[in-house]
Amino acid sequence: MRAFRLAYDGTGYYGFQRQPDVPTVEDAMFDALRALDVLAPDADKPAGYAAAGRTDAGVSALAQTVAFEAPDWLTPRAFNGELPADIRAWAAADAPDEFHATHHAREREYTYYLYAPPANDDAPPASDTDEDHAGTPVTAHTVDDDRFQAACDALSGPHDFHNLTPDDHNTERSPVLESTRDGHFRILTVTAGGFCRELVRRLVSLARDVGTGEANLQTIERALESDPLPGHEGIAPAPPEPLVLTDVEYGVLEFAVDEEAAESARAVFEQRRRKRVTGARVAERVVEGVRER
Repeated sequence: MRAFRLAYDGTGYYGFQRQPDVPTVEDAMFDALRALDVLAPDADKPAGYAAAGRTDAGVSALAQTVAFEAPDWLTPRAFNGELPADIRAWAAADAPDEFHATHHAREREYTYYLYAPPANDDAPPASDTDEDHAGTPVTAHTVDDDRFQAACDALSGPHDFHNLTPDDHNTERSPVLESTRDGHFRILTVTAGGFCRELVRRLVSLARDVGTGEANLQTIERALESDPLPGHEGIAPAPPEPLVLTDVEYGVLEFAVDEEAAESARAVFEQRRRKRVTGARVAERVVEGVRER
């Protein structure tokens, strides 16, 4: 059994898990294994296969972990030979025969990069908007750091999050929310043994709303109560693109970084970073120009 660390840009995929008629990370990975003759053409998935998590459409990963029975020659760099450029294997580990990448994960870590100008700083006026993953305009607001942190503290620890997920069972979790400021961004790291569907993005939405003053701590108390929230009070998930699966902890595995594969990953994502920074600068110039008119 071999375990692999995968990094991927999720913005071009409809999530990690296979779905009919749309591109997913898992589909691309299985296509690569078929091209390498590791997976038979008529096989559904590799023997012993499991993944650490099922990231949503648009969500990226640094340390998605997959494990399956693989030949010794299948190194991360060999894997990358057939993977698309936006999916890179960069480390691998030998795993016990009974290893299961989902069930044996001790802790998962997600990081969300929330654009949230501080309340005491110059920020875009309320008429400036971004678009969420559905193309819906989202008004930019400044965030009070103390209120945001108080929301993170209130949401940390053991709770039943049935009002913050579409799941209807197994909704009790004990996440830890840690937040730091980096310029106009609040970087929110959420760790837990496991997560319900959309939980991280709804935690982000709730903390953001408290930070902007659109909600208060009583809103969090109500969301954590046993009674369901009425539809008009529901907490919508934050956009997926700023979310990254940044770590999965197993304890029993020792991952070795494949330096050639890791350099390939760095090169791919550096190129994407430059493209997006350039795009942001162009958009900034248009904003400045329209304001000057």
